[in-house]
Amino acid sequence: MNDSRTPEPEYESEPELQSEPAWAAVVSMGLGVFGLVGAEFLPASVLTPMARDLGITEGMAGQAVTATAVTAVLSSLLIAVLTRRLDRRIVLMGFSILLIISNLVVALSPNLPLLLAGRVLLGVALGGFWALSTATVMRLVPEHHVPRALAMVVSGVSAATIFAAPLGSYFGDLWGWRSVFLVAAVLGLVTVIVQFASLPAMPSRSLSRFGTLGELLSRRHIAIALVAALLVFGGHMAMFTYVRPFLESVTNTDVTGISIMLFAFGIASFLGNYLGGWLLQHSMRLTLAATPLVIGALAFMLVGYGGHVETDAAIIALWGLAFGTIPVGWSAWIARAVPDEAETAGGLLVAAINLAITTGAAVGGLIVDATGVGTVFMLSGVVLCLASMTVFAGVRTKFAVRAAV
Repeated sequence: MNDSRTPEPEYESEPELQSEPAWAAVVSMGLGVFGLVGAEFLPASVLTPMARDLGITEGMAGQAVTATAVTAVLSSLLIAVLTRRLDRRIVLMGFSILLIISNLVVALSPNLPLLLAGRVLLGVALGGFWALSTATVMRLVPEHHVPRALAMVVSGVSAATIFAAPLGSYFGDLWGWRSVFLVAAVLGLVTVIVQFASLPAMPSRSLSRFGTLGELLSRRHIAIALVAALLVFGGHMAMFTYVRPFLESVTNTDVTGISIMLFAFGIASFLGNYLGGWLLQHSMRLTLAATPLVIGALAFMLVGYGGHVETDAAIIALWGLAFGTIPVGWSAWIARAVPDEAETAGGLLVAAINLAITTGAAVGGLIVDATGVGTVFMLSGVVLCLASMTVFAGVRTKFAVRAAV
């Protein structure tokens, strides 16, 4: 059979569009990521007391992650079109205000429906912010500084992992899980103030329309990359959402031990950001493919050899190191492979990631309630191995041109 597909064109990177880096603005975006992702991760650290207080199962409490992810999918897909006439400074600050409101609603919620409503607001902010983040960074710094700036923004993910999960677990046990969300609301207020002081006016350059989504999905290399990202983040989040029940039931670790392990995960993830930056300079494809394979292997090790505190702590730290490379890698992929439609492509990537989180948390919750947390980790390992194979199968990592605006 003849292959009638038209070869995809190769491009070279165009000259940089931004002459002076706005590092303070980049830092403010990293702070925004820290607040948003920290709030996203909090249910994993206080899952047990949250479920007990609201009178629901741990699987049902885990749907707080699902509610955020479902909304983030829709927000990430629609935000570039719905806000195409708005200054990006105003839009980004608006997301931080939603972060404040969300955490206050969750902290004061007397039941599961109101809790989920607060998490829906977080999903709007989370999906929208991530969808615009790479395109915004490309406007704040010269092209040769984009990888460094993206690493600074993505480091907010690692910082959130360092502080949100272990400190959320520790202080949630000390003061109650609701106080943790009140602290997160205060952090959101700080974020708004810093963004107001540092973000420059950024009139929208977006020409996005709903048809742009379909046009990008028709590019074969983008579609394959989105499938790979869905598998990577789905496998990871199914594990991470239920890591506390695993440590409680399999490792028999108390809350102090859990906090220490999650803190080690976060520190390792922060170091993974820099490791990822170094690896990306050598091979983006190898970096994107190797990290889910490593995490999948670690998942199998936890199930097969878990139950000993020292062993599990070492495996979880290695898991954090590998995961730290993943957000940097996929953000860099957007800037390199789809710079002509970075906002819309960013929205598609965020939608894929949050669809993965939705599936991982929802299916993981059902499996936890039905067969136990060990099964979740085994299935996650399989999914992560499939993700690695998908990257090798066809994720393009060559430079593409950025259209002048």
